[in-house]
Amino acid sequence: MKDTIKKLVEAYGPSGNEERVRDVIVSMIRGYCDSISVDALGNLIAFKKAGPAAADKAAAGAASKVMVAAHMDEIGLIVTHIDEKGFLRFAPVGGVDPFTILGQRVVFANSATGAVWMEKLDKMSELKIDRMFIDVGASSEKEASQRASIGDMAVFDRKMEENGDRIITKAADDRVGCAVVVEVMRRLKSVPHDAYFVFTVQEEVGTRGATTSAFGIYPDVAIAVDVTRTGDTPKSDHMNVSLGKGAAIKVKDSRLVAHPGVRRLLVSTATAHSIPYQMEVLERGGTDAGPIHTTREGVPSGVISIPTRYVHTPVEMVDLRDVEACVRLLEKTLSGPMVL
Repeated sequence: MKDTIKKLVEAYGPSGNEERVRDVIVSMIRGYCDSISVDALGNLIAFKKAGPAAADKAAAGAASKVMVAAHMDEIGLIVTHIDEKGFLRFAPVGGVDPFTILGQRVVFANSATGAVWMEKLDKMSELKIDRMFIDVGASSEKEASQRASIGDMAVFDRKMEENGDRIITKAADDRVGCAVVVEVMRRLKSVPHDAYFVFTVQEEVGTRGATTSAFGIYPDVAIAVDVTRTGDTPKSDHMNVSLGKGAAIKVKDSRLVAHPGVRRLLVSTATAHSIPYQMEVLERGGTDAGPIHTTREGVPSGVISIPTRYVHTPVEMVDLRDVEACVRLLEKTLSGPMVL
């Protein structure tokens, strides 16, 4: 799992530019599904056909078509202007906090790097993205334009680090979720329903990939796999999710009230297989399950969340024991009849 996560989190892939991440995932899942396709928006869809007993289970009221979604994109910065001295102005791609990116090194798709800094401010409370710039080490607009152009996107330039059972990395949101889905595909020998494993695009800018892929697949049940915040750091918001205490089963976030049948199924599966879990209520934020559950006439949807500290920073922290709990929970859920 660590090798899988490392390859995914270190890949370049801001929203709308997920090609490299998609190529890495394709190399990992080839041979573990019946077909692989890419839709018009860039979503990677891996299909695993139901086993021979599927018809009997469907007749008993179980879902016959299940969608699992994890998003490939990460937050970033997009160049909006280059001044005569070669400094790059930028806008956020996804949820970017100016205090988080100050003093960070970023990298573009062509491997050019830059440092994020700010104009002189009287007070740090005045720090806004429109007062910041990327310095690519150029001395003129012409020189800077050889390293980055208007519309180019940059992401945090960070390698994954291991601290015991915990990792510190950029893009855990949601490459660790992608790693969970990849590992589940490797472990599943067969499924009692048609399973669509969707690695979505552009989640960070409006869950756009999930919107289109869910419309095309129109599943009976859907499960998103994404990260969630924790409430276990000093003076953090009150939230009953901690690192090291297992998979988080979502109850509610800003865009979803988890379907009670899906939530009960996840809880009962975790209990039956002694998988550590915790219940998640996320007051701010959402996942791919948001647009999926309102697709067409509606899709019963839930979320398996990976507890993550410092979300949307270059130092997101994840506990590998929680990751394994999420893998086991998704694998066991997909292995059985999904009767809600």
